[in-house]
Amino acid sequence: MPQDPRTISILLCTRNGATFLPEQLASYLRQSHTNWVLWISDDGSTDGTLDLLRRFRADHGDRYDIRLLHGPRQGAAANFLSLLCHPDLPAGLVALSDQDDIWLPGKLARALRALPPDDPSPLVYSAQSFYIDAEGKRQGGSRPPSGGAPVFATAMLQNVMAGHSMVLNAPALALVRHAGPQRIAFHDWWLTLLVTASGGRAILDARRGVLYRQHAGNVLGAPGNLRAALSRATRVLRRNYGEWVQANARALLSTSDLTPEVRVALTRFTTDPARAGAARVRLLQSLGFRRQSRLGTMLCYLAAALGRL
Repeated sequence: MPQDPRTISILLCTRNGATFLPEQLASYLRQSHTNWVLWISDDGSTDGTLDLLRRFRADHGDRYDIRLLHGPRQGAAANFLSLLCHPDLPAGLVALSDQDDIWLPGKLARALRALPPDDPSPLVYSAQSFYIDAEGKRQGGSRPPSGGAPVFATAMLQNVMAGHSMVLNAPALALVRHAGPQRIAFHDWWLTLLVTASGGRAILDARRGVLYRQHAGNVLGAPGNLRAALSRATRVLRRNYGEWVQANARALLSTSDLTPEVRVALTRFTTDPARAGAARVRLLQSLGFRRQSRLGTMLCYLAAALGRL
C-alpha cells in the first residue's frame, strides 16, 4: 500500500550514541508534524544504544512504525547511504537525523512547507541550527552562506547543506536509490551534488530547526566554530580535500541521471591533462567551479595550482 505523501520517514544512523540519544528520540515525539515513521541503522554500537532504541520502539511502536536495522560498519556516510537505499524503505519524504542533536518542535513541519508536494523535480532541503555544547547550552548558531542555496557549480567544491537537518522529497530519494551506494566521504555533500547535478534544486532555509550538538565525537563540527572554520580552510590545501572532490566526481559520472552539461563538465574535470599550474586553475574557472566566498574560491584555485585538486 502506498505511503501517505505527507508521511516523513526519519532516517536515524547510530553508533555508540547512548549519551545523547534519549534527547534526540524525545524531540521526535515533540514534533508538531506527527505523521512520521522511524528507520534506524545502527553501525555496531557497543554501549547502551541498542537497548535504548529497543526500549523506545517498545514504548512507542504502537503509534509509530519504528524499524531497527544493522548498518554496514563502514562509517557514517556508508551507513546513511545504505539506509537511503534499503529496498524496503518507503518511497516519499525522508528526513536525515544525527543521533546527538535535538530537533525543535516545528522542524518537520517547516521542511514540509518548504517542499512543494506537486513539484516533480528532485529537491534537497536543509535549515540552519543553534549550536549547543555537550550539556545542551546554546553557543551561537549557523547562518546561511553569502552565496545562497548551492547550485552544482558551487556544490562541486563546497558543501553548505547540513546533513543533520536535511530532507529529501520523493523524486530526490528515487534519484539516490537509482544511483545506489557510493564510495564517498560525506553523505550530505553527495546528496546535494547528486540532486543539483541531475536537474534538481537545493532549498536552504534561513531559519533554525535543530540544536546541533558540539562535542568531542563530532565527525566534522560546526562551520561557525573558529577551530572548525580554520580546519576547513586549511583542509582545502590538503590532498584529502582534492581526493574527496575527485571521488565525488567519479561517483557522479557513474550515474545515469546527470544533465548533459554537468556530464561534460565532470568529464573535462576528471580527464583534462592539466593537473597543476595555471592551466588547471583556468580549467576550474572555465567550468565555473567555485566556493561560496571569494577567499574560499582563491584557496581552491591555489590547491589546483599546486596539483591537489
